[in-house]
Amino acid sequence: MTSLTTQPTTTLNNGVTMPMVGFGVFQIPDPAVCQTAVEEAIATGYRLIDTAEAYQNEEAVGCAIATSIEKGIVTRDELFITTKAFIQHISYAGIKEAFAASLEKLGLDYIDLYLLHQPVGDTFGAWRAMEELYMEGKVRAIGVSNFEDDQVANLSIFNEITPAVNQIELHVFNQKTASVDYQLSKGVQVESWGAFAEGRFDVFRNPTLVSIAEKYGKSTAQVMLRWQLQRGIVSLSKSANPERVRANFSIFDFALTDEDMAAIAELNTNTTVFADHHEAATVELLAGRVGKKF
Repeated sequence: MTSLTTQPTTTLNNGVTMPMVGFGVFQIPDPAVCQTAVEEAIATGYRLIDTAEAYQNEEAVGCAIATSIEKGIVTRDELFITTKAFIQHISYAGIKEAFAASLEKLGLDYIDLYLLHQPVGDTFGAWRAMEELYMEGKVRAIGVSNFEDDQVANLSIFNEITPAVNQIELHVFNQKTASVDYQLSKGVQVESWGAFAEGRFDVFRNPTLVSIAEKYGKSTAQVMLRWQLQRGIVSLSKSANPERVRANFSIFDFALTDEDMAAIAELNTNTTVFADHHEAATVELLAGRVGKKF
């Protein structure tokens, strides 16, 4: 097992320390499978666990946390737990309701990082509620997900607290270099989702990634995660396969060269693997999921 002393961390804009490599549970809806996967992740050494109310597995994550603590594998203060409010709750009152529900499902006394899952709805009202939760000590840091640079700037300038984190789609085919540079310059930690491009475009067999992986005796997945780490980006990986869970954490014993990083940079096509979150049609689609129509 990788020593936890070798796991890199980042310091958020409020002084809170966050692990750079995390385990996500998107698309693991089965409670038993999710709980087992999270327990395996914690036993492997992951300390950042990422969920959301929209994933419908917060209870399973909470059970995994409780079991891991009971077994003496980890203590609560060693974990960094993230969850997110979905768009039906992105309002002042909605955030208060959603946060209380997530806290209960997770079985926790506080959340380490709480995010607005989408830039849809009353984001300003929601952010004021987030600020209150932070000031009350119920959450250690607050942030956003899927926000563009202008939306992060707008939210920051006209509120008291700048988001600590922005979790965005980011992978070798959608590298967002300018956005990453801008947000990091403003003290907003960039965190990626979709680190493996959801397996699309035959990414695991991409010749450039395969060549680099063979040089280090690593997998293409490990190369992609290491690439994110060396860019200063917090990354999330997800798998219900124990071997892959462990492999995706084994990225601290090698480093990519400048030549490797440059070769991977050439893979960028600014291609999203999902619908563009900032197109009107996507906003309408998301709103329709919670009964809102235009």
